[in-house]
Amino acid sequence: MSGWGAPSDRREPDRVPAGPDAPLADHLRPTGAGGVVGPHDPRPAGRGRTVAVVVLALLLAAALVAATYLWVTTSRWQESSAGWERSSRDLGERVANLQEDLDGATGELTAVREQLTTAQSRITDLANEKAQLGDENVASQQYLDYQERVSTAAGSVAAALESCTDGQSELIGYLATPDAYDAADLERFSSEVDALCQSALDANDALQKELEK
Repeated sequence: MSGWGAPSDRREPDRVPAGPDAPLADHLRPTGAGGVVGPHDPRPAGRGRTVAVVVLALLLAAALVAATYLWVTTSRWQESSAGWERSSRDLGERVANLQEDLDGATGELTAVREQLTTAQSRITDLANEKAQLGDENVASQQYLDYQERVSTAAGSVAAALESCTDGQSELIGYLATPDAYDAADLERFSSEVDALCQSALDANDALQKELEK
């Protein structure tokens, strides 16, 4: 058949205009190999890195705080330990000195008691001798009076030294557990013992000088 041929039954599909109501496929962009790219992610690309930096900064700050706390705690413990050792050493020296003083006072107390015993024996002997001889000699009477005064003084010194040693022994016992007592009370008692012992030692010195005449 010549002329124009019959039109072909195959027609090119109508294009669907792109618009708000167009199918989703019309909004996908080709990738060049038949694939498509999904919708664009609206979130900023650097947001994840920012969060990571903030977290690391917080962790670093926490680590610095912990390190500072440990350093301060360690420093305070070292200072406290040094103070405790110093106090313990001072207390040990104080007790040692007090024990030495106690030993000295005890020795002097023993000597004074012996002198007291001797003086009392002399008084007894002189009194008996005077009674037997009927001696009215002034010198004999004066010597007898002197021995009586020595005996009285020795008795007073012995009593003072005994109080001193008792106080020192008691103070040593207190210092063995100082935390169990009020610090001010311990210092007050220690001062009283020191004053008592000093008075006893002064009296003993005077007695010994008198005996040397």
